[in-house]
Amino acid sequence: MDVQTFVDPQLPRADLVVLHNLLQDIDEGKPQKTVSVEDLGYVSQSSSSDEASRTNLSAETKLADALRPRDSKDIAQLRAYNDPKDKEFEPTVFSSWDLSAVQLPFGLNQRLLYPYVRWAKSIARNENDVVMITHLILYFTTSVPSALILLFVKFSYIHGILHSLMQVWYAGSYTLMMHQHIHMRGILAKQYGWFDHAFPYITDPLHGHTWNSYYHHHVKHHHVEGNGPDDLSSTIRLQRDSVLDFLYYVGRFFFFVWLDLPLYFIRKGKTTMAMKATIFELSNYAFIYFTATYVNFRATIFVFMIPLLTMRIGLMIGNWGQHAFVDEVEPDSDFRSSITLIDVASNRYCYNDGYHTSHHLNPRRHWRDHPVSFLQQKDIYAKESALVFRNIDYLMITFKLMAKDYTYLAKCLVPIGDQIGMTIPELAALLETKTRRFTEADIQKKFKSKPTSRYLEKL
Repeated sequence: MDVQTFVDPQLPRADLVVLHNLLQDIDEGKPQKTVSVEDLGYVSQSSSSDEASRTNLSAETKLADALRPRDSKDIAQLRAYNDPKDKEFEPTVFSSWDLSAVQLPFGLNQRLLYPYVRWAKSIARNENDVVMITHLILYFTTSVPSALILLFVKFSYIHGILHSLMQVWYAGSYTLMMHQHIHMRGILAKQYGWFDHAFPYITDPLHGHTWNSYYHHHVKHHHVEGNGPDDLSSTIRLQRDSVLDFLYYVGRFFFFVWLDLPLYFIRKGKTTMAMKATIFELSNYAFIYFTATYVNFRATIFVFMIPLLTMRIGLMIGNWGQHAFVDEVEPDSDFRSSITLIDVASNRYCYNDGYHTSHHLNPRRHWRDHPVSFLQQKDIYAKESALVFRNIDYLMITFKLMAKDYTYLAKCLVPIGDQIGMTIPELAALLETKTRRFTEADIQKKFKSKPTSRYLEKL
């Protein structure tokens, strides 16, 4: 497969529209219009607040007024995909297949599938999110009973190994479903709020998350700091193609996040948040200790410990890939400190996680809205020298960085704006400049005080 030219037919249909639009720009050789962030009124960093999100949404609407006809057509197509009143609309029901591609035998589409979709749409908070109901059913009919059998009925190493492999397979989709959950304050309709609030306490430990740690670390900390100097998961002080720096990064999170995160909240004057983070984290450790000591030690290894270890490593590998390329001139820009991926693993199976820049611009944007938002803002992405990749996911980006294979990464880059027309060696050199560590002097100079701190999210 030539990553530079291959268009994966398994891409979600919205991704295919976006990718073909960008490829047409390249074929035409036309740099996008120059639109400045200031002209649009964008609020960068700490943008997890409702007010900042509304400000950025207004900027996107302003940008739409100057779109080319081809862009307007593609944006209209993407909007139709998400509009329940449009004939092009279909909810996401499964990760692996679009609903229109599912043709069950014996008339089961009409007898079983479509009635299920109607029922699930009434359960989900957003009717696009039938897939989340599908996955909840999957987890409660596979992960939960399998864990209960291992812990309380009969343990075997074969079952334990198969269970762990299943949980590792589920890890990405589950984590990004919970990513939507913590940002949108739930995924189920309001009348099912009790279950919406309760189920993570059952399923999180089975998938390697400690209770509420994802919410505390990601929403209340990472999106507040935005990979800046005070972000515990920031990459800026590290050389992002160094194996030793990467091992330090993973090791610190792996062994010390239970301490680092509460201390961060204390430094920020949020002692209540520090207490909550500490209590939930240590309570989960105590629960695992209890099951290992008084229930079944061997089962606990496979049911709780292996998922926890693999999840924490996976989270850091992924976050490294998401924030490995940081602009050396304006590193505090959301456009220049995160990237966009157009790939199957991130966007079909993990709820458009590839649109990471779009997510940082508006953390409460629904996952199905990322492609249309990206295309609507394409000109400003180009002006800001944002990076867009295809045929690669965050994990492979991290692995290729450890190998210093910038040529491969450059082949995966979809050039936009001034990047159009650059050769592969030139693109590789460009990417390499984005992975250099920042000195403390650089940080003091380039990370200005954030005027948007008043917008910090209050959940």
